[in-house]
Amino acid sequence: MKGKKILIGISGSIAAYKIPILVRLLIKQGAEVKIIMTTSATQFVSPLVLGTLSKNPVLVDMTADNTWSNHVMLGRWADIMLIAPASCNTIAKMSNGLCDNLLLAVYLSATCPVFIAPAMDEDMWHHPSLQQNLTRLATYGNRLIQAEFGELASGLTGMGRMAEPETIIENLENFFNDKNALAGKTAIVTAGPTYENLDPVRFIGNYSTGKMGIAIAETLASMGCKVNLILGPTSLSAHHTGISTHRVVSAEQMFQTAVSLFPNQDIAVMAAAVADYTPVNISSEKIKKKDDTFELQLTKTKDILKFLGGIKKNHQVLVGFALENHDEKTYALNKLKEKNADFIVLNSLRDSGAGFATDTNKISIFEQNGTETAYSLKSKTEVASDIVEKIIEGLRLKNNL
Repeated sequence: MKGKKILIGISGSIAAYKIPILVRLLIKQGAEVKIIMTTSATQFVSPLVLGTLSKNPVLVDMTADNTWSNHVMLGRWADIMLIAPASCNTIAKMSNGLCDNLLLAVYLSATCPVFIAPAMDEDMWHHPSLQQNLTRLATYGNRLIQAEFGELASGLTGMGRMAEPETIIENLENFFNDKNALAGKTAIVTAGPTYENLDPVRFIGNYSTGKMGIAIAETLASMGCKVNLILGPTSLSAHHTGISTHRVVSAEQMFQTAVSLFPNQDIAVMAAAVADYTPVNISSEKIKKKDDTFELQLTKTKDILKFLGGIKKNHQVLVGFALENHDEKTYALNKLKEKNADFIVLNSLRDSGAGFATDTNKISIFEQNGTETAYSLKSKTEVASDIVEKIIEGLRLKNNL
């Protein structure tokens, strides 16, 4: 943590009593700490104590003593913004983009990664609206430091207790360690649908939005990887500066781009929903409605994953996706073998909240050694982290070999 700039936002919760301990530990490790508090937070812990420990003035109001607190610069100064404790009220405001205090103004303008450490009573923690707000915040790219089971301020014992200072610091340290885990590595990621033209105005396509693939590309880039994102037709885009986006439309265009880039990559993640078939003939003019029936002849598209699996080198990690609605495991295992992939990420259309056009996903990852790892329903940002963690494991194993 030495030399790291940590911006802590404290909201109104009894768990604020832990923050002086957290600040002291961060300072002892050489971090620079600045603190923002909501007005209600000052009722639980003293700004004077926090200012003394952090060696920086604690900010509460947008203006004070005829001066203005520059919320934009605060969010740009920090390497990490940590909101701890994050109360149910503050989480709801963050989720919905509300901005009625300095903490929220800094959060909404922050360009650094944001960590959230919730704190509340058990019934609040389990309320569907709170869980929905946390899921939404994760889709914005925020990182959740999971609440813990334990004794609560109400006297009850259950979920909702804020993580201990040592656990919070461990999360921050892991982030900084992971930030450079893929430094010097390169990757291609395919994402989104492909459109197979019938005529100048019509096409065959699917419902993919590219959310999952973009999340994977963003996660890889956040760990120092240089990413080439091969993106099908979608309104979404990637924003990390470590990502170069190659826009394509058809399966053939995606194939040609992937094949040309793959030999110089360490990682390839085939997350796109590529058309299996494309029209044999594309009309140069709009097809008119004439007969009662219309016959369309289709031919197979090139199998990108299989082709890359055939030319893959020992140091490369190749990841494929399988979206199935029956006999899912059998199809995933067959695909793993036939395509010579290192991992297959399985989605089941029978799982609620998984698949196309959702902010969440539920996956299982199958490995060449026969291992199957099943994950619970999570935001696609969290799922991307799980997938990238497996990729890092695969790279380390291959390097050891």
